[in-house]
Amino acid sequence: MEIALIILAAFVAVFLGVIIVRTLLFTPKSSITPDTDEVIFNKDKAVENLQTLVRFKTVSYYQKEKEDEGQFSSLLESLPTLFKKVFASCEVKLLPDRAILIHWKGKNDGDPTVLMAHYDVVPTLDEKWEKPPFSGIIENGVLWGRGTLDTKVTLNSALCAAEELIGAGFIPENDIYFAFSGGEEVNGDGAVRIVEYFKENGIHPAMVVDEGGAVVENVFPGVKGACGLIGIAEKGMMNVRYTALSGGGHASAPKPNTPIVRLSRACVRLEDNPFKMHLTKPVREMFDTLGRHSNFLYRMIFANLWLFSGVLDLIAKKGGGEMNALLRTTVAFTQSKGSEAPNVIPPSASVISNMRLNPEDSNQSALSYLKKTVKDEKIQIERLYGVEPSSISETNCTEWEKIASAVASTWKGCIVSPYLMVQCSDSRHYNGFCNHVYRFSSMDLTSEERASIHGNNEKIRLDCIYRSVEFYIRLIKKC
Repeated sequence: MEIALIILAAFVAVFLGVIIVRTLLFTPKSSITPDTDEVIFNKDKAVENLQTLVRFKTVSYYQKEKEDEGQFSSLLESLPTLFKKVFASCEVKLLPDRAILIHWKGKNDGDPTVLMAHYDVVPTLDEKWEKPPFSGIIENGVLWGRGTLDTKVTLNSALCAAEELIGAGFIPENDIYFAFSGGEEVNGDGAVRIVEYFKENGIHPAMVVDEGGAVVENVFPGVKGACGLIGIAEKGMMNVRYTALSGGGHASAPKPNTPIVRLSRACVRLEDNPFKMHLTKPVREMFDTLGRHSNFLYRMIFANLWLFSGVLDLIAKKGGGEMNALLRTTVAFTQSKGSEAPNVIPPSASVISNMRLNPEDSNQSALSYLKKTVKDEKIQIERLYGVEPSSISETNCTEWEKIASAVASTWKGCIVSPYLMVQCSDSRHYNGFCNHVYRFSSMDLTSEERASIHGNNEKIRLDCIYRSVEFYIRLIKKC
């Protein structure tokens, strides 16, 4: 017995020793050496241009009759005036579905870089805003307006960078394409038309940069410093409707399992039985990068995921939010419909969920999981709309080094890391066409600013506009 206890104690000691040693060795990787050159450009013009763009009410709707096409046309017509050097030096093509493609010829015939943005915005509840959402008011170093963050800022910054560089006589090593769409918020086909144009003309991008991550703080367990998150993939999306039927009837004498009861039970089952956790490449690389900068407890978890993945899964399930969204397919119930009267059992009731699909899942596999988990053949489950998860881009390549260096050089001291984007973007249309697609919105954002995207009181600090332009100048110089 004593020998057995000694062996067990030795085994436990070795086991704990391995965990601790792995944790102690889990230290930050060598950081990116930032560029030391100073970037100079016309800051006032960058702010004025964005202010002008925000004033165009380019709100996109799924119901096209609600859109003001004149506002979209007016914005496009303003660009040659706002960016005179760009439009005098570059070839401009207007493609169907509000797509505009600007071609800046480089010195060589190598594969080009594509810089993306969209100029449509989501609707506003004007009465909820402190400032009119399309007035472009500047107050206390802040520019207010819908689109200041999503994504007229990146359209403006990319063209401001080109305007400055062209004025200085700079010519990029390889071609640059500015690819802008006017219907991203409603899954429009502008970006599709641009990709079709590239394919039809034998143009193969070396790198694509679109909206996505940003420079943020306090988003990763145990890490307080700024993190520059560059999405190397994005989750898929699926809208699903669940419908329960009945014979209806008066509410005074309800039978068991009315449609709303059935649907409520289905919602609870899906809430209590979340999708399986997957440690995908973007997430593993994020944990391996940011985890090394965390406190000792979290470093222990991220250095020994072979042992603590269950703990991480439990933390994510209980906390929900962004960490949970990184690890699994999520289900959010967003709409419901029942009876037309309060005293009538609905003959038909339905709920709708919006799902964000982990790269390991698909529309079909997710739908199968829903049906298996709900376990109610009397509930119809149907897909209304779906987008598959994107392909995953490389990080061990020169293209990654270019964008990572531009981020590290603009926001000095930030930790640059890959991550999985949980929203959808137009860049998904490059799936299978380019394996260097990076999703980064060139801004440093507070939690309040991030919450205002698609919300009320969207606004941007003027300093944030300056750094956004600086980022694109640095990136273009590397392309």
